[in-house]
Amino acid sequence: MKIFAIGMNYAAHNKELHGIVKRPDEPVIFTKADSALLTRGKPFFVPDHLGRIDYETEVVVRICRLGKNIPERFAHRYYDAATIGIDFTARDLQRRASEAGQPWTISKGFDGSAAIGEWIEKEKLPDIQRLRFHLDINGQTVQDSQTSDMLYRVDEIISYISRFFTLKTGDLLYTGTPAGVGPVHIGDHLEGWLEERKVLDLHCR
Repeated sequence: MKIFAIGMNYAAHNKELHGIVKRPDEPVIFTKADSALLTRGKPFFVPDHLGRIDYETEVVVRICRLGKNIPERFAHRYYDAATIGIDFTARDLQRRASEAGQPWTISKGFDGSAAIGEWIEKEKLPDIQRLRFHLDINGQTVQDSQTSDMLYRVDEIISYISRFFTLKTGDLLYTGTPAGVGPVHIGDHLEGWLEERKVLDLHCR
């Protein structure tokens, strides 16, 4: 099982974090280790040795078949469900790595950094590019967006990734975060919503 993620896929988030709004020339792809996966509402233990840890709320899709060099027009056949995920990010480490021209691996892929919610079958959802989603922390909405705001659409991303990696059943794709990212703290309660359904519920310890 592979965990793929895309960075800089919402213009407003790019502006808040990088001061730019343009679409990257190509999708910004990174991966997380399988030990990053945090499932079934297990608590997120905030690592005290990594500095500031930010939440990044994302729509996640689940790959359902083997694929390589997938044409974009067929990409919709390769995922069968969606949910909300949190891409926990060690922001201080990421900034230092970026400034030094180094990879984001540790800042994005540490244990427990890929929280995942309850899956909803694709057939029970609107079009993948018309989904509303939001994250509440301690009862207050901190991120609220829709997938129509993506700079690279889900099918584009899947087609692009499959040029370099063979996609396999069970692989996950985190599709990018909108504006509103911020730090998490011990004691925070995170609730992620996809359309009108709460699919993610976890506590920070």
